[in-house]
Amino acid sequence: MDAVSFFLSQLDRESERSRKMLQEVPEGKNSWKPHEKSMELGYLAALLAQMPAWIELMINTDGLDLADKTSRSNFQAGASESKGALLKLSEDSTAKGKAALEGTTEDHLNGTWDFRMGDKVLGSGTRIEQIADTFTHMAHHRGQLTVYLRLLGEKVPSTFGPSADEHA
Repeated sequence: MDAVSFFLSQLDRESERSRKMLQEVPEGKNSWKPHEKSMELGYLAALLAQMPAWIELMINTDGLDLADKTSRSNFQAGASESKGALLKLSEDSTAKGKAALEGTTEDHLNGTWDFRMGDKVLGSGTRIEQIADTFTHMAHHRGQLTVYLRLLGEKVPSTFGPSADEHA
């Protein structure tokens, strides 16, 4: 299987798992966080919803510089005011990632993509490596969100198997 086909399959699977989680995010609690060092629920949920669009960024650019405020604002989502807006962000982000994948080639995916902060390189690798890291990053933040939901007394949907709230 080529990388494009693999990533399209991954995107479908991971986006569905994230969507199930995002559907349980309660409205009106965007500023809640379980600890002073934790990110706020609204930011975490929006981050998870927006991450599939990172694939488009990785395909259509040669890198991201977090020191550039314009680039950073396109990379970081703000909290959504409603569950509907959050789910729309997720849907739109997935569509962007999917369209970018469908329009790219294996050769392009083997090109280098850099993640930096000004002159400091935070990460560099092929687009294939960076996109694969995005899927791992999505799973990580989805896991964080399960903890937030549990602490808020919300339902935690299954993602990789049954949860205490759903029986497969």
